[in-house]
Amino acid sequence: MRTIGNIVWLVLAGIWLAIGYVVAGLLMFISIIGIPFGIASFRLAGYVLWPFGRTVVKKPISGVPSFIGNIIWLIFGGLEMVVAHLLVGVVLCVTIIGIPLGIVSFKMANLAFSPLGHEVVSTRDVVG
Repeated sequence: MRTIGNIVWLVLAGIWLAIGYVVAGLLMFISIIGIPFGIASFRLAGYVLWPFGRTVVKKPISGVPSFIGNIIWLIFGGLEMVVAHLLVGVVLCVTIIGIPLGIVSFKMANLAFSPLGHEVVSTRDVVG
């Protein structure tokens, strides 16, 4: 079931959102300061392509630097990705079949809001 969900997600929304993250990542690599944001953007692009079977967990060591970085990310690229996730979620929720995918897009909007301090892991690796 996970594979079918990933394929449907990839066709309907994943490829377009991943392209947005890759473009944002490439723009972040223009400056040395933006490199960590570009890496985070590429990580999110991979997650957005194939999200089912993986989840996002908060890193226990993230703190003030991640918070400050997330504010910078939001200013220079994150806000556009949050809006993209919200728009995709609304469009997907128009059909009954798309509602679960729209909910996933809404959850990803939260991650697009603050990607630093989080990591993508397999659902098998999550305890509890």
